[in-house]
Parts: sequence; structure tokens; C-alpha cells
Amino acid sequence: MNRPVQFPRNCSQEALRGALSDAAAAGGDVLFLVDPDFAVDIAPSALERMAGVLREWGAGLVYADGVGSQRIDYQPGSIRDDFDFGPVIALSVPRSLAAADGGGTGDGLRWGALYDLRLKLSLEHPIVRVPEPLYAARDPDSRASGEKIFDYVDASAAEYQSEMESIATAHLSRVGAFLPERTRRAPDTDRRFPVAASVVIPVRNRRGTIGDAIESALGQAAGFDFNVVVVDNHSTDGTGDVLAAVRDARLVVKEPERRDLGIGGCWQEAVRAPECGRYALQLDSDDLFAGPDVLARVVDRMASERYAMLVGAYTTVDFDLRTVPPGLVDHREWTAANGHNNALRVNGLGAPRAFDVSVVGGIGFPNVSYGEDYAVGLRVGREYAIGRIYDSLYLCRRWEGNTDSAPSRETVNRFNGYKDWLRTTEIRARIAMNRRSG
Repeated sequence: MNRPVQFPRNCSQEALRGALSDAAAAGGDVLFLVDPDFAVDIAPSALERMAGVLREWGAGLVYADGVGSQRIDYQPGSIRDDFDFGPVIALSVPRSLAAADGGGTGDGLRWGALYDLRLKLSLEHPIVRVPEPLYAARDPDSRASGEKIFDYVDASAAEYQSEMESIATAHLSRVGAFLPERTRRAPDTDRRFPVAASVVIPVRNRRGTIGDAIESALGQAAGFDFNVVVVDNHSTDGTGDVLAAVRDARLVVKEPERRDLGIGGCWQEAVRAPECGRYALQLDSDDLFAGPDVLARVVDRMASERYAMLVGAYTTVDFDLRTVPPGLVDHREWTAANGHNNALRVNGLGAPRAFDVSVVGGIGFPNVSYGEDYAVGLRVGREYAIGRIYDSLYLCRRWEGNTDSAPSRETVNRFNGYKDWLRTTEIRARIAMNRRSG
């Protein structure tokens, strides 16, 4: 059995090819890579187990659960570069070399050779998880899970992100899911809307923050009629009393008949409500707009450019509105030419989000409380141009009350598994669309 090689996840094309060639020269058919940043204790016979699965499945890559670290299964939509394989993986040497000989590891890659290789391997061979704890490992990254989610928008890693985007885009081209620049605009509509725009706020049990959010929304200065549609998802903590105390005809409170709605289901209630305007702008129940001109800027841009969806930038703050890391999150990795493709690699499009209701009303929001916006963004980007405003329009509170402030590993797995499923679904849809048009 080959000895495991200490090998970083982010590696160059030259280093990876060298490791594969050395393994082949030693007569091995399996190369075990161990991330040197982790302190790993591999269980007895664990490598034999992984090698056996690799051979029996005809796999290209095998990974496993750790002690107390259950992972998720790989699927076609698992194309994000931060997919968590854990610190120990097994590669098929002959299959990896064949992929490399066929361009499997890209020339000149500085960090993404392993990412590129596993995408290429996945075209012909299974990527297999062993759902057994085969090792114990200590993660050197002690940050809360809610902090790690911003890594892909770190401006200091722009070159790294650009390389990863190029790898993911090439993969989409190979599988037939790549789409050229989306230039389609929102179509004209005969539907009459009661107001030009609505600020949509889904809420459940946010008595301490909903008043601030409503004040921020009603305080918008705009040269058009707008309202604020709050979908109170059966709050039990007095949120309804705060809403009832607001004396402003522009506030529309909706309480769904159903009691099984997530955030996406509440959005569906809002955009299909007769009071909703042509443009719907997101505001979470514990956040604030950065100023009184946000709604006007967003709607003016959407109307003039006829965008079906527009995404702004936001600043992360604590409960008392003091800026906290990472600060400004502006998603400047987005480009008009390729943002809709790169969106399949990253885990979000940003905030605040605004939608043309005449478009998204027909698409619909999935009834979930995580990823509902991502699902709609991918679907809109399949057909339409998505606009961006890179100035901070929104103050996003990061506090213990957030659903994504510090989720457990089980919750992170559920979130990531769902978004991988969304990507799988979207890739299939884009492949089918390309086949129809080709």
C-alpha cells in the first residue's frame, strides 16, 4: 500500500503531475493525499478501505467521513472549488494520469490543479464518499462557519478566484452547460401594478428588529409610489404588535394561511399578492438600508436597463451597526460576460436583491429558508441579464440571531447539499437548453 503524501489542497499543475508521476513510477495505482494543514490520525486499514472502494467503484477520487465530521455526497452540481472532501483523499493514478494527458490538469495553474483534475475525473468516473469515519482530524481554521462563507469574495484573493473561475467555466463548456453573455431584458408586460415598487420583508419572531427594518423601508425617498409588504410568518413573540403599531398606509402586512412556509414561501406570498409592485426589493427583518436613496437607485436602474434582477452590495455590521469583518461585500468577481456561469461555482449572488415581479412571479421561489434567493438567481441568470450596483446599499447585521451566523456542521451539510442540488438541476437545464438551441 502506498504511503500517503502530504499535499495541499491548493496546488500547482507542476506539483500535482509530479506526485502522480512519482506514484506511477513506484508501481502504485492509488495516490493518497493528506492536507498538511490538518493534524490527521488515520484509522488502521483506512487506506486499504479507501483503495478498495476506489477499485470496486472504478472511481477517480474517493473521500471519507472523519470522526465527528460527516460529509456529503458528491453530485454533478458539486462544482464549487470549496467542496469539503476532508483532509484525506485517494486518487486513481492511471485515471488521473489519463485525465492529465488529456488536459486534465491545466497548463500554468498555480492553485487549482487538484480542483481542475477532480472536475475532469468526474466526467468519466465516479467521485465516491465512504460514509464511514476513517480518520480523526483537527481543523486548523478555528473561525465560525458563518465567517468562512465570505472567503470567495476576499478581494486579496482576486487572482486565485480568477483561476478557479476559469477552471469552472471550462468544465461547464465541456459538459455543455456554458452560456454566452446574457443580454435578454425583462419583457414588456400588460399587467397593472398598484405601485411601482415594494420592499418585501419576510419575518418570524423578530420583535427587537422589525421596527427598525420597517422604519428604514418607509424612510426611502422616491419619486414614485411604493409600499412595504411584510409577510408575518405567524410570529409568536410580539412581532405582530410592533407591526400593528405602525400608522402608515404604505405598510401592507400579510399573514399566510399556511404554517409550513420558509423564507422562500413568504417571498412567494409577497410577489403574488395583489398589493405588490412591479419591482420587489429585499430587506431582511433584522437589516437596514444604508440610506434613504436605495430604493430609488435600484428601481431607476432596473427600469432604465430593464433588468429582470439586480443585486447590490452590503456591509456587515454587528447588532449596534458597527462594521465587522469582512465589511463591504460587493461581489466584484461578477462580470456581465460570465457572472451567470461563475454563479454555479460560488455560493451566492449577494444582497440586496431586487426582482422584476412580472418575470419572477412566473418562476416562483422554492419553499425553503436557505438558498431560495440563490435558486431564483440561477434561474433568472439562465435567460436574463442581471444588473449590479457595487456600492453598499445595505447593512447586514451579523449576530447570534442570524440563521447563518454559526450553523452546526449538520446544518452546513444540509445547506451545501441543497445548493449542490440546485446547481445540479440548473446544469441539467442549461445542457438541455443548449441542445435545443444547437
